[in-house]
Amino acid sequence: MASNLETLVTVFGGSGFLGRNVVRALCRRDYRVRVAVRRPELAGYLQPSGRVGQVHTVQANLRYPASVEAAMRDSDVVINLVGILAESGAQTFDAVQAKGAETVAQAAAAAGARLVHVSAIGADAESPSHYARAKAAGEAAVLAAVPSATIFRPSVIFGPEDQFTNRFAALARMSPVLPLIGEKTRMQPVYVGDVATAIADAVDGKAKAGATYELGGPEVLTMREIIEAIVAIADRKPMLVPLSFSLARFQANFLQFAPGALKLTPDQVTLLARDNVVSDAAKAAGLTLEGLGIAADSLEAIAPQYLWRFRAAGQFQRKSA
Repeated sequence: MASNLETLVTVFGGSGFLGRNVVRALCRRDYRVRVAVRRPELAGYLQPSGRVGQVHTVQANLRYPASVEAAMRDSDVVINLVGILAESGAQTFDAVQAKGAETVAQAAAAAGARLVHVSAIGADAESPSHYARAKAAGEAAVLAAVPSATIFRPSVIFGPEDQFTNRFAALARMSPVLPLIGEKTRMQPVYVGDVATAIADAVDGKAKAGATYELGGPEVLTMREIIEAIVAIADRKPMLVPLSFSLARFQANFLQFAPGALKLTPDQVTLLARDNVVSDAAKAAGLTLEGLGIAADSLEAIAPQYLWRFRAAGQFQRKSA
């Protein structure tokens, strides 16, 4: 029986939040992992994910096809995780999530490598959100180049170092008032470790070729319920003030230039107007975490393991009077 060490998996975007978890999952299954990133000299922290020599970083930029082709040389499987939440300079939604996905897919087709592509629930060519339209364009380009590609659409991903739960916990620590946008919008937060497991399963050959999976956690929660859970875990008690989408978009015109947790773009507000949950069609077809045999972890079970650092009392929670 062939060892996984004979299989080279190239991961584009492997240094990001989801990427480092995917690299770790692949290393645990003994794959050789090549991580293609724009700044490989800054990705040294990935080396301890595997044994000596198991993880190798190389330079690649999706806007430059030659670098993508070079990074993919001799690969058996290619995983594309590259995505952005906000545009900046040349890093636009179209350049990264549409054209970039096409570049990776065409190179994978030329190399004869299997392809796993990560998109997002909500990808829709008719969406008012530029982010969602670019994700849909990327999916279409991937399947046009590699019809056997497996596509994963996760809902909002949470876990240590995410830009979701940590962001709201940080805001709750900074301010006694927390604006609430889209309080009734439904989401299905999914743990990053579960998404990484699903991707590793696809590399193992357990996922259906040419299929699009939708990955959500065990609970469907409104935005208000999610924020209430986050601030409760962080032991903070900010006043939650609902904002209308029109007012939120007006504020986002200015906050899109803000740093860190304060940043909010008009396109992100647009995204918050639509539910972000696994569809009934995906459930019926078994194209979910459950369909892959993965028991999803809940926000309530995982988030306390890392959000404790936002508590005033550290790992300890204050006793209520």
